[in-house]
Amino acid sequence: MHCPNCGSDDTRVVDSRLANEGFQVRRRRECGACGDRFTTYESAELVLPRIVKRDGSREAFAEDKLRSGMLRALEKRPVDTERVEAAITHIKQRLRAGGEREVSSGQIGEWVMAELRELDQVAYVRFASVYRSFEDVNAFREEIERLERESPPERHENQLPLLPGDGE
Repeated sequence: MHCPNCGSDDTRVVDSRLANEGFQVRRRRECGACGDRFTTYESAELVLPRIVKRDGSREAFAEDKLRSGMLRALEKRPVDTERVEAAITHIKQRLRAGGEREVSSGQIGEWVMAELRELDQVAYVRFASVYRSFEDVNAFREEIERLERESPPERHENQLPLLPGDGE
């Protein structure tokens, strides 16, 4: 592993521990040349199914696209990075567990919404508004009302309010 600071390949592992519910190994490394410390993550590389897009085209699963979409919905929201990574891992596990060679992008979108719903309700509504192509304010209102009806009260404890006056 090359040092990201000086480029030297003289690095050593200082500490290793499991991360992301045991599906990754987090390693702290130290550069022998400049002394800089940095963190790397190691995970198994497994074959994931191809994604069938709405227009019928097919492409390889791209974890970075999944992550960027979720992070866009979670922008400026109080959600830990480790919880986001765990959600991404859950989606990848579902992809592998299905055993399918191809999975629709719509199915992945539903899984993302389920994960975001657990992480942060505002991020969920943001993602749903784009994914489901909300046309007007009423579509937002209906989704928020459905979310509040279907969410157990204990889920609201760690969430910021969706609308002013909620939670008071």
